Amino acid sequence: MELGHIPLLILAGVLASGINALAGGGALITFPSLIVTGLSPVEANVTNSVSVFPGVVSSVVGSRADLAGRWRRIPAVLPACVAGSAAGCALLLRTPARTFELLVPFLVLGAAAALFFQERLRGLVGQSRARDPRRRAITLQVVVFAGAVYGGYFGAALGVMYVAALALVLDETLNQIIALKNVLTVTVGAVTLLIFAVFGPVNWSAVLILAPATIVGGYAGAVLARRLPGRLLKALIVAFGTSIGLVLLVRALS
Repeated sequence: MELGHIPLLILAGVLASGINALAGGGALITFPSLIVTGLSPVEANVTNSVSVFPGVVSSVVGSRADLAGRWRRIPAVLPACVAGSAAGCALLLRTPARTFELLVPFLVLGAAAALFFQERLRGLVGQSRARDPRRRAITLQVVVFAGAVYGGYFGAALGVMYVAALALVLDETLNQIIALKNVLTVTVGAVTLLIFAVFGPVNWSAVLILAPATIVGGYAGAVLARRLPGRLLKALIVAFGTSIGLVLLVRALS
C-alpha cells in the first residue's frame, strides 16, 4: 500500500460508514477503494467486512434513542442473525461467487422498490399480518436470517434490504426500523469479524486505516438519520438503493 492510498481510505471510511448508518451500501465506497490499493476482490471484500465493524457499532450508539421500549425484541432475532451470518461467511470462503454476484443487483433493486411501494404492499399484506402475530414473528425470523446470509457473504446494501423488508413486517416508524437495522448489521458484522479474522485473508494495515474513520462516519450518519423527515429519509434510501443496484448490475455484466 502506498502513502497516497491512506487519505483515500480515510475519506472512504467516513463516507461509507455514514451511508451505512442511514441506509446501507457503504461497501460500494470502501470495496472499490480497497481494490484501488492493490488488493484482490476477495481480500478487499473480507478486509472491508472487518474494517466497517467499528462504524456499525457507533451507528447503534447514535440511534439508541429509537430503540427505547423495543430492546425486548432483539434477543428473539439474534440467533437467526448469527446463524445466517455464519452461513454467509461459509458461502464466501467455500463457494464460487459468480452466481451470487449476478443475483445481488436484482436483490438490491428489489429491496429499493419494496421500500418505495411500502404503503401499497402493506395494503396487500398488512391486515392479515396484523391479525396473526405468529405469522409476523415467523416472517421476521426469515427476514433476519436471509439478510444475515447476504450480509455474511457480501454485505453491500444490506441495510437497504433490511430496511425495506422490516418496513413490511413491523408497524413502526422508519427511524425505529433503521435503529433495529443497525443492531442487526452490528450482529452480522461481529460474526463476520470473528470468522474472517481467523479464516479470511484480511489486510490488517488497511483495517487500521479504515476502522477509525468508520467510527466517525457511523455516529454522524445515525444522528443525521434521526433529524431527517421520514419522507425525505425514505426518498434518500430508495434513491441510493437504486443507484447501488444499477452499479452492481453494470459490474456483474462487465
